[in-house]
Amino acid sequence: MPLFDKPLSELRDYRPERDEQPDFDEFWSRTLDEAAQFPLDAQFTPYDAALSLVDVYDVRFSGWGGHRIAGWLILPAGATEPLPTVVHYIGYGGGRGFPHDWLSSPVAGFATFVMDTRGQGSNGTPGDTPDPVGGKNAQTPGFMTRGVMDPDDYYYRRVFTDAVRAVDAALTHPLVDASRVVIAGGSQGGGIATAVAGLRTGLAGAMFDVPFLTGYRRATEIVETLPYYEIARYLSIHRDHEEQVFRTLSYFDGMNFAARATSPALYSVALMDTTCPPSTVFASYNHYAGPKEIRVWPYNKHEGGQTFQTREQLRWLRDIAKNS
Repeated sequence: MPLFDKPLSELRDYRPERDEQPDFDEFWSRTLDEAAQFPLDAQFTPYDAALSLVDVYDVRFSGWGGHRIAGWLILPAGATEPLPTVVHYIGYGGGRGFPHDWLSSPVAGFATFVMDTRGQGSNGTPGDTPDPVGGKNAQTPGFMTRGVMDPDDYYYRRVFTDAVRAVDAALTHPLVDASRVVIAGGSQGGGIATAVAGLRTGLAGAMFDVPFLTGYRRATEIVETLPYYEIARYLSIHRDHEEQVFRTLSYFDGMNFAARATSPALYSVALMDTTCPPSTVFASYNHYAGPKEIRVWPYNKHEGGQTFQTREQLRWLRDIAKNS
């Protein structure tokens, strides 16, 4: 796969104008206030994962609309003092999987909180959280156009709200150090983490690995790959919905959240990535308001740096934990 997007020298300076609605902050303040009407009621139930070096808890907490969201809390075995914590969000279609899928940060000494993604978990890794709410408009298969005609009804309004409340749920556990919470995710998980970084203060750091859900219009114009292609496919049928679709998506664009985020961040990008194009990642990175670093993988597609990026993240996390 040859390079198809802007050259790296241009990507480093690529900072497109953001499409942001005047009531963006009010919309999200209202959304989170509505969610706050429901008690978190975070519950941690011991779980037999057959792993001797970690303690595992099955998690349930109330997300958007009071809907119960599943997750895992994985702790270094026998921990007695509050720990630096990583809250993980999951890639498109995947679910929370099993505790043994999430061992890199616990063995590095971090508490690890994994949030299941509502309605997903039937692609790659299993999930346990339904989405009781459906969009009111017709949609293409997938999640990108579910409720896309109305920001209040859009699928990711619920997911992003769940994700903010996942941090709150993690903080209710006595072994989570509130001053050292880092959020993390790859692809869709990276897009979810970007939203949380822009919506919630008090984070010690954020890690966005080849993030999705940013620069929607450009992505639909330069690649014909899923999941962004779900939007283009919808608009190829609903030709008269373009203006409203992109207006809705502007409330969920990673660039707008990045411009509000202030915690230290570690990004990654792959220059041959036709799923999350490099220019969309750099658009988020270059708008990010806090201290930031980016790791560039020139010859990779959406797999990005994989285990090499994990090594970068573990080293970065070690420094964040020391400095927080």
